[in-house]
Amino acid sequence: MGKTLLKRLGLLLGTLLLVSVLAFTAFSVIPGDPTQSVLGMEATDEQVAAFRAQHGLDLPVWQRYAGWLAAFAAGDFGWSFKFDMPVARLVATRTQATLVLAAIAFALILAISLPLGLTAARRPGGLADRAVTVLSQITMSAPNFVLGIALMYLFALVLHWFEPEYVPLEAGLGAHLRFMVFPALAIALPKSAMTVKLLRGSILSELGQDYVRTAYSKGNSRGSALRRHVLRNAMVPVVTFLAMAIGDIMAGSIVVEQVFGIPGLGRILISSINNRDYPVVQAIVVLLAGVVVGCNFLADLLYRVMDPRIERT
Repeated sequence: MGKTLLKRLGLLLGTLLLVSVLAFTAFSVIPGDPTQSVLGMEATDEQVAAFRAQHGLDLPVWQRYAGWLAAFAAGDFGWSFKFDMPVARLVATRTQATLVLAAIAFALILAISLPLGLTAARRPGGLADRAVTVLSQITMSAPNFVLGIALMYLFALVLHWFEPEYVPLEAGLGAHLRFMVFPALAIALPKSAMTVKLLRGSILSELGQDYVRTAYSKGNSRGSALRRHVLRNAMVPVVTFLAMAIGDIMAGSIVVEQVFGIPGLGRILISSINNRDYPVVQAIVVLLAGVVVGCNFLADLLYRVMDPRIERT
């Protein structure tokens, strides 16, 4: 197990290093000069040269990357061209909203998909199974921003369940969470539908195993066998899928934040791309990649604990 853990950690660090190389290189070679976005078209050659020298933009790409990587590892994410402040401080001010949104979305995925997956698998081909399947197909086909707009229109403009303006945490925890539930739901619904479909198929596959027939012979009902014996084994592929879905949740938050006006990482990422504020973009990309890779690492450890049959390599 120790060797496996070290190998996984090495793969995690290697993946993050590769992401950092790609992110830094891509934003160094794509068209567009950050000096024009910051100083404007009327800047003199002397002002442009001074700005590039101040931020190290006149150095070779490899030298800038080496300095950036060393500083990033020490917790210094660089300096924002547009906002004229440390990137670490800028990102920290926007992280809370995105993390709350992602956490609520993930909780909603679990709260929606687990009961519906069990219900659909309890009687395959029954009314509940067909209804869940139809709803899942419809939900999976809807993009996040379409669901976000629909939820905004229905619950904010028609039913008036919440105000269509962002409610910060400072306005009260209850009001903040009540607002965040709806954008989180726009992110969670498509992934919930996919999780329901995967869980249903996994449960039906497990129901044909010998240990299930043994559970029936000991007097367990179908529902009891599902909850006490089948669900744990059926959850192994679902755990892997949910870990991979973290990346989609973070990506979906970028779009949904625009729809609901949430001042999170998604909004600052879009703004920084438009303004060629590359230090901010590079930091956010690497941090999001770290979250995704870290969640996959934890999921890999978790499903090995859930199912000892998985070979530990």
